[in-house]
Amino acid sequence: MVSTDSGPTSEVRPESSPPEELDGTPPDSLGKRFLNLRTLVSFGVAIAVLYVVFRGLGIDIGDAWGRMRQANRWMFAGALVSFYLTFVVRAWRWTRMLDRVGINPEHGYPVPGLPGMYQIILLSWFANCVVPARLGDAYRGFLLKARTGASFGMSFGTILAERLIDLVVLVSVLFVSGLIVFGTHAPNQAEKAFLFGGGIVLLGVIGIIALWLLRDHIERMLPIRLMTHYRRLNKGLFQVLARPTPFALMSVALWLSDGLRVYLIAWSLNQHISYQAAIMVALVSALVSVVPFTPAGLGFVEGFMVTALTQIGVPSGAAAAIALLDRVVTYLSLIVVGLPLYLWVLRRDIREPRANAD
Repeated sequence: MVSTDSGPTSEVRPESSPPEELDGTPPDSLGKRFLNLRTLVSFGVAIAVLYVVFRGLGIDIGDAWGRMRQANRWMFAGALVSFYLTFVVRAWRWTRMLDRVGINPEHGYPVPGLPGMYQIILLSWFANCVVPARLGDAYRGFLLKARTGASFGMSFGTILAERLIDLVVLVSVLFVSGLIVFGTHAPNQAEKAFLFGGGIVLLGVIGIIALWLLRDHIERMLPIRLMTHYRRLNKGLFQVLARPTPFALMSVALWLSDGLRVYLIAWSLNQHISYQAAIMVALVSALVSVVPFTPAGLGFVEGFMVTALTQIGVPSGAAAAIALLDRVVTYLSLIVVGLPLYLWVLRRDIREPRANAD
């Protein structure tokens, strides 16, 4: 994607160096952000969107709830396991990205093993479920900083690279699955989703190219205190994008796993859609979650998922049941699992170390 020096950074963190100044919102402010006006308004928007979609399609919530209660528990459990196994791949991939930019034990950073990285990824997704604007990505960088002392800017650069790679692969797989499902005669709503995805990818690629070409000019415009952070963010971003192929292949596996999740949930409700159709529905909903208006795309994801399912012939009541049951997996379960984990990590990694330092 971008040509740059792809070897590990030579920056080594000496043990005697002063701690880096916090460059963002500390992790223990999630509770405050959850209760602020912006977050409460975003949840109100999500409820309004769901109401409009369900009312517009004439969906009977009672009927959808009855279908959900009759779901095959083994298939639902398979969908749940499939979802949480993706965090293993995400944790391993991010570890490889951090290693690419020199954030590893060899350079003095005690990066956690796979279980610790799994925790960090899971908590970042939990944060995205309770606050809007995808602040979980920044929260991920702060958790890594709290545990390793690694540069927030450099680690956040790897997260931006990961997001761009995921987006490009998502839209590519979405186009292929849509072509298989609809051929060359996609419904109007599906065409709009494909065009939206293509536009988002185009904007992202143009933004990255502009950032690369204008990096020196942008740096000269920044205050001196921000230059170091900007350089580290650029290094984290472009060293990962210099050789994106292995990370893109892992992204393909992740999106196919999302399709498997939706496939199992649909079949658990006796809706025998094809695997290709399940991939398309899963990726359309994932694409909508990129828009950071509500926590984890709440409201918009369900609405687009129901619309996509009805486009492939699923009855509206069954489509609503599939969408809601899928969100039990990808949203509600993250709250149930993430909240106690967040409280435990907050006490262990943030508050206790600060109290000891004081």
